[in-house]
Amino acid sequence: MNMETKEGMMEYLKKICERNNYILVKNEQTLNDLVEGLVSNKKKNGYQSCPCRLASGNKKLDRDLMCPCDYAPLDVKEHGACYCNLFMRTDFYETFKTDYIAVPERRPAEKDKAVFEYLKNLHK
Repeated sequence: MNMETKEGMMEYLKKICERNNYILVKNEQTLNDLVEGLVSNKKKNGYQSCPCRLASGNKKLDRDLMCPCDYAPLDVKEHGACYCNLFMRTDFYETFKTDYIAVPERRPAEKDKAVFEYLKNLHK
């Protein structure tokens, strides 16, 4: 599967859903925007970093943000959806009666700070 295409990325995301008993967000515009972000990040960085967070382009620094990010399982379990609202519990729409839920950031501030430092030093 070629994850540098929207079709390939969708195939990948559907496998993630099957493996984890998730569904994808039903709003077509939101889904399309997130998939485009993942494809863009895959092409630019060589890996599908979370489109809702700042990635450094350094795989080692961004490992926790590779979709599905390390935070997605707990977010889906606790809030019904991941941070981006890309992945959702199968009962999300019936349980929460909404199309979107604000999920608090779970990524430690030190990780974001390391990304900012890396990017700042990159552009010196």
